[in-house]
Amino acid sequence: MRIAVGGIHTECSTYSPVLMQVEDFRILRNGDLLTHEYFAFLGAYPAEFAPLLHARAVPGGPVSAATYASLKEEFLQRLETSLPVDGVYLAMHGAMKVENLWDAEGDWIGAVRRLVGPDIPIAVSYDLHGNVSQPIIDAIDIFAAYRTAPHIDVGETMQAAVAMLVRALQTGARPGVVRVPVPLLLPGEKSSTEDEPARSLYAALPEREGLGVWRSDLMIGYVWADEPRATAAAIVTGTDRRAAEAAAERIAADFWAAREGFGFGPVTGSLAEMLDLAEAATTRPVILADSGDNPTGGGVGDRADVLAALIARDWQDAIIAGITDAPAVAACFAAGEGARLGLSIGGSLDPASQPVAALARVMRLDAGATPAERQALVEIGGLRVVLAARRRPYHDLADFTRLGLYPENARLVVVKSGYLSPELAPIANPNLMALTDGVVNQDIPKLANLHRPAGTVPFEARADFTPKAEASARFTG
Repeated sequence: MRIAVGGIHTECSTYSPVLMQVEDFRILRNGDLLTHEYFAFLGAYPAEFAPLLHARAVPGGPVSAATYASLKEEFLQRLETSLPVDGVYLAMHGAMKVENLWDAEGDWIGAVRRLVGPDIPIAVSYDLHGNVSQPIIDAIDIFAAYRTAPHIDVGETMQAAVAMLVRALQTGARPGVVRVPVPLLLPGEKSSTEDEPARSLYAALPEREGLGVWRSDLMIGYVWADEPRATAAAIVTGTDRRAAEAAAERIAADFWAAREGFGFGPVTGSLAEMLDLAEAATTRPVILADSGDNPTGGGVGDRADVLAALIARDWQDAIIAGITDAPAVAACFAAGEGARLGLSIGGSLDPASQPVAALARVMRLDAGATPAERQALVEIGGLRVVLAARRRPYHDLADFTRLGLYPENARLVVVKSGYLSPELAPIANPNLMALTDGVVNQDIPKLANLHRPAGTVPFEARADFTPKAEASARFTG
């Protein structure tokens, strides 16, 4: 059997003014795709895999129309050249926004369906924060999404999608997909699977499988996308339509019934309140999440609000990792390590961000693989501040140790994050989350809401909901 592999994977806040360009994507082509650790698992399956193109970017603002068009055109050309194939596997995210286009994934997957024809099965893997429209369901045969947030089952989910595709090709089975949209949108910070009720809801998903149900998924959706397809949903793959519909409706009903139980996991409040708690803490490290500017949620990453607040308090012994500011990084490289210089930090990308003027000493420079990946570590009073030329998170310990920083020894560590990553969460003592400004801020009801489905909570009040399954037009079972 011969299976084409590729896709596009990113998450886009429609509130961000910063368009993603082609240079923001890591693009894997041909053999580089198959040998990359992201797709290494494919070697375990009894199939020939035809690598196409896979583009992945740190979440951000909408993808520019030109960037999307060029990536889609190249992908389809590579797919056409690879035909005939027996199946297609697409590794997606599900919350991509392209300027002037609704439902970007629906457009991408729909184009794949038109090219391969009606008889070739298409399997997809998604982030649980994706938004899944009915046109997507009508174009695919197999669906699998992450069941953890933070996402520690990415590889497992991708394997599940491919395993179902191989199963279908080996057995001749024709699975289909069922969707039940749920009029509810939650930020990821209120739906971590480390906390209840999400923990129990996701743990129960495998219980819905068997007897014609191959896979069950619960999509939290992506709340910072003001799009018609923005909604939570239960998604079920199977060969028995009635069983799949029943399972999906049960998952949706359970999610709706638990809606009042979702809340923030860490201690949460205003920036001033969280800094007061951090000042009073006798343990270390206090790890403070700057939630409104989280790049892994679609934040711009260039806000300096927390830096300004810490300077105002004359804070000592803190690490701030990091702030995106290419001009400030360039100035540090021009000055060299050990130099003292005046810097304007922050506000280099989003005009709504206010920069901070400060006298800094350049402690360390990291040239990275390319100028776009350069970083500078500067000292401002008692603060060590990491500046990055490109938008990026600082969620792994290696992100710190590369620069000679050891967060476990600091009094305070500030990261642009929502819930903490699996590497930072265990050392937080305690973990605090500040409800800061930004394009992924947590004041959800106040977000502009022009295009989401009517009756979506929390943008509108709603007391009841009756789950109704919508099966794929391709479902034959």
